[in-house]
Amino acid sequence: MNDLKIQQVWNYSYADFSEHHPESPEQFKTSHAILNCKTGILGATISQCTDCGHIEYHNNSCRNRNCPNCQAVKKELWVDKRRAEVIDSPYFHVVFTLPHELNPLLYHNQKLLYGLLHRCSAETLLELSADKKYLGATPGIIQVLHTWNQTLDYHVHMHCIVSGGGITPDGKIRKSKGKFFIPVFV
Repeated sequence: MNDLKIQQVWNYSYADFSEHHPESPEQFKTSHAILNCKTGILGATISQCTDCGHIEYHNNSCRNRNCPNCQAVKKELWVDKRRAEVIDSPYFHVVFTLPHELNPLLYHNQKLLYGLLHRCSAETLLELSADKKYLGATPGIIQVLHTWNQTLDYHVHMHCIVSGGGITPDGKIRKSKGKFFIPVFV
């Protein structure tokens, strides 16, 4: 089971899953990109050796940004660029989770409400970080929206990686002194 690739998991379970769970157009598009990636369904490129005439067929990739088959190199390049931008300080993982009672509203207004969750999460972290009792500086923040939990139930939440250091209003770097970023009750 450990050797399975994402595409194999999709091939095995996607049809059954999609019958019982509504999908957004983006989820549908991504799932079908993963299912078809490098299978020949998306076409192929033919290479022929000019010396011996040997021919090889290379199935086209889907180029979907969520597909692990063809976007792994681009993802690693992105990660390397982000590493060059980080402050030498501890980093904290902060999660904002929306109540499940809001799921029908969220699902039918995804673009608007996912954007609002991004903005509110960032504004909350920036406002609290500006307070000297927490950091007194503007931190770096990377946010990732998740809309599913580990059992693939609709579960909207925002993962935030927040630097424990930041730029003060006078342009200096200040690092967090605590072992946690902001108390949970805040």
